[in-house]
Amino acid sequence: MELFKETCLKCSKIITEAYSTSFTLGIKTLNRKYHLPIYAIYGFVRFADEIVDTFHDYDKKKLLQDFKQQTYEAIDSGLSLNPVLHAFQAVVNEYSIDRSYIEAFLKSMEMDLDDRVYDRDLYEEYIYGSAEVVGLMCLRVFCEGDHEMFERLKKPACSLGAAFQKVNFLRDMKSDYSERGRVYFPKVEYKSFSNACKAEIEADILHDFEDAYKGILALPAGARMGVYLAYVYYMKLFRKIQNLPATRILNERVRVPDNTKLALLLGSYLRYRLNVI
Repeated sequence: MELFKETCLKCSKIITEAYSTSFTLGIKTLNRKYHLPIYAIYGFVRFADEIVDTFHDYDKKKLLQDFKQQTYEAIDSGLSLNPVLHAFQAVVNEYSIDRSYIEAFLKSMEMDLDDRVYDRDLYEEYIYGSAEVVGLMCLRVFCEGDHEMFERLKKPACSLGAAFQKVNFLRDMKSDYSERGRVYFPKVEYKSFSNACKAEIEADILHDFEDAYKGILALPAGARMGVYLAYVYYMKLFRKIQNLPATRILNERVRVPDNTKLALLLGSYLRYRLNVI
């Protein structure tokens, strides 16, 4: 069973490396004991997201329902022949990840099955389920059973997840609308998206980043640099978006080049070694 578990965890690592160079870099700068658990969380989240965003020629609703059922069966039994779900259940059970976080995440994925206009309540519910709870799952791993630390860092962890997701929404506005018919920001009309509207969204994101940074400083040393690197990467992406007019956001997907990611990694490492973070 241990060999099977380790093999499944390594499958989640392969998935992470294939889908996200940014998160892979961040995970590799964590203490080694966190690597495989965080890969397992990413693998689970990535596969659920793939169902709703990619498999257009298949019955997405059924696929997601099957995935949801298999997830709970894996958690309850402690076994799945799906390597992603077996790795995930192992982490859920070992670190006592609250099932309500998983339910909220899968509900947000279900929301993505339908084209919709988001009001404030739906927007906040979606961000909580799609991003904030993922941060909370990772925080459970980082805190390693320290409930007092977890409660103290819950709010900044949610703020960091929210900031990341809102930046993603801005970065992906073009593809979300043209390919999926989605505009996540409440009361935002895609065709009349303005600089003033963009600035209002950016002010909200900046507030989330400021709240999140305080929590990053209080993370265990083995987790701090990896989370800080993710923060720095998203802040860099956010600043690039801030410097562009709304019309550019509607016509292109802003990226951070790989060489810049490496520079951010080196800079983050130096700050960590100098005890600046």
